[in-house]
Amino acid sequence: MFTLKSLPYAADALAPHISARTMNLHHGKHLQTYVDNLNKLIEGTDFEKMELEEIIRKTHNKEDLVSIFNNAGQVYNHNFFWDSLRPAQAENSMPVELTAQIERDFGSIEKMAEQFKALALSQFGSGWAWLVTDGDRLKVMKTANGEPVFLRGVKPLLALDVWEHSYYVDYENRRGEYIDAVLNHLFNWDFAAHNAIL
Repeated sequence: MFTLKSLPYAADALAPHISARTMNLHHGKHLQTYVDNLNKLIEGTDFEKMELEEIIRKTHNKEDLVSIFNNAGQVYNHNFFWDSLRPAQAENSMPVELTAQIERDFGSIEKMAEQFKALALSQFGSGWAWLVTDGDRLKVMKTANGEPVFLRGVKPLLALDVWEHSYYVDYENRRGEYIDAVLNHLFNWDFAAHNAIL
């Protein structure tokens, strides 16, 4: 059975860009519900003994298993999202290798950020924005609802939750300001660089 993964930083560590109130609701309430629902749905089934990614792959596009897929996908995506962020006051320099890759594939860090923001804003309703490697190239992608991007055959480097519950307490309907705050202050570029190498 699955348990709620602890945050890799204090709930108030992302302030002032994401408040402790948002994190306590998002992590302690929303994600806890996905974990609890997943455990209830898989109890007594073969899925109970599987790793999270295996559950996601085996339930993908299976109409009778959509509830398991949705909850498992949201657990995976949120766990990846927490690791994609780092405390607001931490050093935020981008590793040289990642900088070079971004400049090669997007033209500049600014152009990558522009593409990422435009993509995240264009996600209608709930979903996720991702920085990924597709083969040997970096790309930005989006997925709807709880779909993990690895199902597209790419490797995630960073994730941004654009469900309203991730920003509404702090930004109300101003999704663009939330995206800017994460891009400019909170993304964990060391985590992205580590994923790009693996």
